[in-house]
Amino acid sequence: MSKNADQLQETLEAVTGVQLAQGIGHQEAQGFWVEAWGQVLRRPAAVAGIIWVAIVAFFAIFSPVIASGHPLIAWSLNPDGTTGEMTSPLINTLKASDVVLLFWGVVGPLIIFFPGLKLNKGERLRLIIAGAAQSGIMVVVAKMTESYFTTRDASEAIRDLGQETWFVPVAVAAIAAISAIPFILISIFAYASWSRSAFVLACAVIMSVLVAWKWSPELNRYDYRTLESNGEMRTVYTIVPFSPNQSETAMFNRAPGSTPMNAMWDRLELAQRVAAERSAAYTDEELADMQVEQIQYDRLNSIAGSIDPLTSDPMSAFIAELQQQAPATMLDLREAIIAHPAPSHPIGTDTLGQSVLSQMFHACRLAISIGFISTGIAVVIGVIVGSLMGYFGGWVDLLLYRFVEMFMAIPVLFLLIVAAGVLPRNTYVMMAIIGCFTWTGAARFIRAEFMKLRETDYIQAAKAMGLPLWSILFKHMLPNGVTPVLVESSFLIAAAILIEATLSFLGLGPSGQASWGSLLRNATGDTGTFIWWLAIFPGAAIFLTTLAYNLIGEALRDAIDPKLKKARV
Repeated sequence: MSKNADQLQETLEAVTGVQLAQGIGHQEAQGFWVEAWGQVLRRPAAVAGIIWVAIVAFFAIFSPVIASGHPLIAWSLNPDGTTGEMTSPLINTLKASDVVLLFWGVVGPLIIFFPGLKLNKGERLRLIIAGAAQSGIMVVVAKMTESYFTTRDASEAIRDLGQETWFVPVAVAAIAAISAIPFILISIFAYASWSRSAFVLACAVIMSVLVAWKWSPELNRYDYRTLESNGEMRTVYTIVPFSPNQSETAMFNRAPGSTPMNAMWDRLELAQRVAAERSAAYTDEELADMQVEQIQYDRLNSIAGSIDPLTSDPMSAFIAELQQQAPATMLDLREAIIAHPAPSHPIGTDTLGQSVLSQMFHACRLAISIGFISTGIAVVIGVIVGSLMGYFGGWVDLLLYRFVEMFMAIPVLFLLIVAAGVLPRNTYVMMAIIGCFTWTGAARFIRAEFMKLRETDYIQAAKAMGLPLWSILFKHMLPNGVTPVLVESSFLIAAAILIEATLSFLGLGPSGQASWGSLLRNATGDTGTFIWWLAIFPGAAIFLTTLAYNLIGEALRDAIDPKLKKARV
């Protein structure tokens, strides 16, 4: 059967022009983007890039429930040993942004692949993008509102108003209405679709519930292992049981695979060495006897106070059991200590004792958000300015192009360095600055395309029919001229990720947020010692992510190149 199919395919590929005119070997025409992405998916390097970006996006969405120092499930234990109330500290400490991303991470694929919707994949994707943008606006405005009513600088009257029981529902309803109005207007006037308007309203209602639920999430605390060690709690942790900001003093600069028991052994070994150095009056035989002396267990008991909160097990019971076993040599003692079960850091810790793996996962969100949102801002500004230049030409083009050249002369990295010293160091400020100063490339591409399209017959016909300017620009010209900008966007995303990593490497990135650049900055350590795991893992993530976007952009650029397309035909 497979052989016959191959022969049929060879026959179809070998048909002549006359046979094609007769309808022999005719293949159904594909849409522009279907054909373009088909060409992209034939390139293994581009497919590898798409897979890597998908992996980064997955961890950007689900990292709060994959890597967290808060238990997924926790049960309080009564004094008589019975199980008490069950809670989920992980869910209780999620922020509104975490919940909204998790919602779209689950609902988005369902919308795309659900067979019951009478929409093609492109329309479904546009709905998801619109819903995600609406949700993002709600989260940002809600965070700004909550900060305004709870900041220390706020007056007592404002703080009291923010604590009223009716304030949160009213504020969330107002924010939902404000964020939904633009999308409803677009649905009515651009698409003339009441179903899209209903989708926008449904998103507003669902997001209102989620944002109100997480208006003021619980503060972070990491005393769960201490409570578990004391017999007051029983817990179940997620895959990586550490949060990115969870600092453990005993775990500073620990190599991959280390556990708190490694720290216990190192401190015991140091104590023994110092004791031996200070005991100059001892003979060699006496120093050898110190290997099994009671002082080892005294030191272990003194060390247990700092290790106990990291293990979920009572160290006193472990040391008592160890003392009964009485290891014969220091090597046996070391093996017994290291073998004790304790949470492990698979790729080590940083200079603050924070899990590198947890920070790597959570940093994916910063990389994805910086890349997509800043590029989205740049594309919107570039399309608007470029379309006006290309459509009108003349003095409008001359004036606006001088405006473009002014922005091209501004060094974005130095501007961000200056802004980090005078503006709040948060993700939103960085996104806004990168987006507002990197739109010049998109504007020039759109200008060139619109200059070619404005004299075409269908544009002249649209003018003759008296269509409004916005309809001519954005409904007729933009779909036919936006292709080069979309290709350029992949390179802009890679550039934005590199800019953020550079700023974080210099110590000027968003404060209090995990970043690959911040991890890379700590690779030399406070003493100048090279810490290889803080260089290899975040460095590889930055390299692979920027490489993936560039591979996708190059493949897409080749797929839509008219010369290469003609050669393939």
